[in-house]
Amino acid sequence: MLENLKKSFTMKLILIIVIVWIILALVFGFTDLEISIAVVDESSEWGIFGRGYGEVPGYGLIAIALSALIGSYNKDIKKQKIPAYVILAIGIILFILGIIDNSQDLILDGGSISICLIAFLAITFNKDWKKYQKISAVIIILAVINPLIFVQITKILSGRIRFRDLIVPGYTDYTPWFLPPGPTSSGRSFPSGHTAMGFMFLPLLILVKGRKLKDPIRIILTILVLGWAIFVGLSRIVIGAHYASDVLFSAMMASVITVLLYRKYFIEKS
Repeated sequence: MLENLKKSFTMKLILIIVIVWIILALVFGFTDLEISIAVVDESSEWGIFGRGYGEVPGYGLIAIALSALIGSYNKDIKKQKIPAYVILAIGIILFILGIIDNSQDLILDGGSISICLIAFLAITFNKDWKKYQKISAVIIILAVINPLIFVQITKILSGRIRFRDLIVPGYTDYTPWFLPPGPTSSGRSFPSGHTAMGFMFLPLLILVKGRKLKDPIRIILTILVLGWAIFVGLSRIVIGAHYASDVLFSAMMASVITVLLYRKYFIEKS
C-alpha cells in the first residue's frame, strides 16, 4: 500500500515537472533574447564566480559516488576503499598537471576530486560502503545521462550561438531553442553544461526524504542543494553564456531523471 502511494507520488511529481518544463519552454522560446538583453552583465562578479567554479563541486561529488559505487561490491571494508585511492591519485595528477601547465580548470577539477575524496575517506573509512550503493548509483547514472550524454550531444546537434557571441547588429543571428542553426554552427549554448553539473547534487535530497519537513538537517541540505543549483544556472544567464531556456532544459532533465531513479532504486527495490 505504502509502495503504491510512493509510486503515485513520484508520477505526479514528474507530471508537475514536465508541465512546468513545457510552460517555461514556451515562455522562454519567445523571451530568451529579451531576458538576456535585460540582465546580462559580463563583468558581474557572481557571474564570473559561477563560470569559474560552477562545475567544480560536481566533479568532487561524482568522484565520491564512483568510488563508493565500485567499492560497495567488495565485501571487505578495507578493500572497498581501493577505487577511491585510484581516483584520488588521478585527481592529484590532474592537480599537478594543472600547476605545470598553468591550467586553472585542471587545478580546480583535480583539487575538487582530491579534497572531496580525502574528506569522504576520513569520514567513512571504517564504514561499509554498501550503504551508499543506491545513492551512488543514482548520482553516476544522472551524471552519464544528463551532463555527459544529453548536454554534450544536444550542444553539437543544436549549434545555438551564445548571447555573448552574437555579432550581427540587431541580434539577427540569435535563434530560439526550437529553431537551432544545427550542427554546422560552432555555437554550444543549448543546453547548459554548468547547470547540469550544478544540479548533480539533487539526488542528495533523497537522503533526507524520510525526515520531517521541519527537520533542520533536511532544511539546510535542501537550501544548499537547490540554492547552489539555482545560483549556477542564473550565473550562466547573467554572464551571457546561456539563455534562460538553456538553463531550463538542463535543470528539468536533471529533475526528471532524479525522480525516476529515486522511484527505481528507493521504491521499487526497497
